[in-house]
Parts: sequence; structure tokens; C-alpha cells
Amino acid sequence: MKFCYDYDVTCVIMGGGQGTRLFPLTKDRSKPAVPLGAKYRLIDIPISNCLNSGLNRIFILTQFNSTSLHRHIFQSYHFDRYSRGFVEILAAQQSPQNVDRSSWYQGTADAVRKNLVRLKESGARDILILSGDQIYQMDYRDVLATHRGRHGRSPTEVTVAALLVPKARVSQLGILQIDDTGTVVRFVEKPGQNEELLKTLEAPAKLVEECGLSSQEGPWFLANMGIYVFRLDTLEDALSGDDVDFGHEVIPRIIDKVHVRAHLFHGYWEDIGSISSFLTANLQLASAMPSFNFYNKDRPIYTRARNLPATKIRNAFMADSVIAEGCLIEEARIESCLIGIRAVIGRGVMLSNSYVMGNDYYETEDDRRLHRLQLIPDIGIGDGTVIENAIVDKNVRIGKNVVIKNIEKRQEYDDGWVFIREGIVVVPRNGILPDGYKI
Repeated sequence: MKFCYDYDVTCVIMGGGQGTRLFPLTKDRSKPAVPLGAKYRLIDIPISNCLNSGLNRIFILTQFNSTSLHRHIFQSYHFDRYSRGFVEILAAQQSPQNVDRSSWYQGTADAVRKNLVRLKESGARDILILSGDQIYQMDYRDVLATHRGRHGRSPTEVTVAALLVPKARVSQLGILQIDDTGTVVRFVEKPGQNEELLKTLEAPAKLVEECGLSSQEGPWFLANMGIYVFRLDTLEDALSGDDVDFGHEVIPRIIDKVHVRAHLFHGYWEDIGSISSFLTANLQLASAMPSFNFYNKDRPIYTRARNLPATKIRNAFMADSVIAEGCLIEEARIESCLIGIRAVIGRGVMLSNSYVMGNDYYETEDDRRLHRLQLIPDIGIGDGTVIENAIVDKNVRIGKNVVIKNIEKRQEYDDGWVFIREGIVVVPRNGILPDGYKI
């Protein structure tokens, strides 16, 4: 695609906090660095959305477990020397104004506040603020058009992207109320299950009808997507205090002081907040009609380019699955799974409803010989193993005839070998399971 790049916009992507609800996937990495879709990382989604929207001036604010995220960004995103674009990391750092604990980002708003100097130096008029751990495809030019005024409307100072969600999703999201002009008149962050409060926050029937949704399936609520556009001077004023978070504090506080407009988004959007939502979103990519389209030639999702061989499959059965490049699969049965790069899957293995993230390297014969002497399984999944409803993180060594099925239907568990979260078994990165292990 050819773009006329918009240099009046600087994009800011949040590099993620501790991501405790995604543990153990976030044990050694930040949420945006978690693998997605067999060959990508979560951070690739907002960066690709920016590039596909003609926005190539991107700051990524990082702090927690950021090593693998930094490495991925450095290896993936490069612009030629004649471009004015960049993807630049702004890690938490000490400064004369911020020392000791205050140098760490305390929240989304605090992170942006501590980098306002860099944003002002970029020379942009508008600042687009994005999350690094959501799955969606959006043309940000539509949000910017709402922000700058279209269909005869005047420009606004702040724009919040929002979408209609059913009641089941409301408790962990910020909910907006708007008037007939799209102006945000009320904002409630994470209203929980307060029925009295929720009744007052329901989206108007006219809005639901205009979006082609059924009121019978409601009630529906207008939810904050964590995507904001600020005019730079308005952002500076909004962050002049000590608020640490946009959703909890900044947006609710400023709606009575500046003009805040909602931009209504129609499409798939998933906030990856838990192990179950992560696995569900990934497995949905292997369905016949996935909600998220990785195959759109006009809106590609970019990631690190790897010089890997094609996947080799011998006498295997596969259904409704996605297989990345560089895999070695022998006589396995794989149903409704994602198989990541360089995955090694042995004979007689049965995989279902699982995400196997693959490996960062191949073992040599000398490596395997040494590991056998140490009684350590080869990298990959050993012969005769059965895995169901699980996440197998990177560089895992699973022995022969292992069973991973959560046989006792536990919701939470940790035995030093695997973790169970929300009923899903997670084999952590670099994990080792001996021959015959069962869970």
C-alpha cells in the first residue's frame, strides 16, 4: 500500500504493566511481548494498525520485563534513512524531576506525562494513545477524522474510541454515556455488577439500532477501548496534576472541562486480560471464519522476518489448525490448535484446543546426545503425548507419553512443573516435563 503519511500525529503505545492475570506467560516477558497467532507478538497489532493507517511516528513506553519486547521491536521494525518515521522505545528512566520510585511509570497517564518532552519535540499536533495488548484491526484515520471534525462537526480536543458490548463484558471496562452529538457526558470506570448503576449506563436504543444490533440481546453498553486522541496542548493541561491512569482518573475528570467526543468502532476487539481470553482469542484464529483477519493483503500484520524453512509434516492428521513455518511434525493428530515456529512434535502425539508456541532454536544432534545423558527430554513434544485445552510456552521439553488434560478439573494449581489458571494448563517457558508425567 502507498500512504501519504500524517506527520501531524505522534502515536504512543503502552508497553504493558506486570500482566499478573496472564501469568505465567508474563513471568519473563511483558504482555505486549506474549506470542500471538503462531508467529506474531501482541505488540505487532497496534504497530501494524499504525503503519496501515499512514502513521509511522511511534513511541513505545516500556518498563516491566521488557527485554524480549525490546529485542522483538529492534529486530522487526526498520525504516530507511530517508524516512521521517520511527518506532522508538521510551523506557522508564530517572531524570532530575523523577528519581527513586517516582521514576517508574505509575500508570498510563503517568507514563505519558514523564515523556511529554519527547512528544512535544516530535512536532505533532495530535497524540494518539494506544494499548499494546489488544487484538483488533482499525484504521486510525477514521478516529482522527472524528477528532478533527467531519460531517460538518467542529474539531474536538479529546476523542475516545468506543464500541458497544453486552452486559457480560461490562464489569472490567470503562463505560461511556454520550449525547446526540457524540459528546461524552459521563464516564464510569469498571462499574462491576452494580445493577442500579448499570441501568443508568445502558446505551440508548437508537444507537443500538443504528449499529445493527438487536435490543433483544441487550442491554448494550458503550465501552472505552483504551484508544485516545488528544490535542497536544490539551494533553499537557490534562496531565498537569498527579493522575496516574487515563481511564480511572484523567477522562472522568476532564469531561466537564474540555470537549470529549466518542468515536464508535464497529468490528472485532478483544482486550487480552486473562489466560482464558488469551487462549480463546488465539484458537478462534484457527476457525473457518475468524473474527480477526490475518489474511487481508491491504492491512497486513507485520512482525519479525525470519529465514526459516517450510514446515515438514509426515503422515499427520490436522483439522482447523494454524501451523507456523519451520515446524517438524511426525504422525501426529492435531485438531483446533495453533502451532508456533520451529515446533517439534513427535509420533503419536494428540493435540486439541491448544496453543503450542514453538521454539526459538533447533537442537543439534550433539545437543540431544548431551541432554539424554542428563535425562532431559529433547526440545519439543515427545512421542505418545496427549495435550488438551492447554498453552505450551516456548522452548518447552515434554517427554514421551505425557498427559496434559487437567484430569481433575482444577481451576487453579501449581506443582512446580505446570500451572493451571481458569482451568487451562500452562506449561511455562523453558519448562521440562519428564516421560510419563500426567496432570
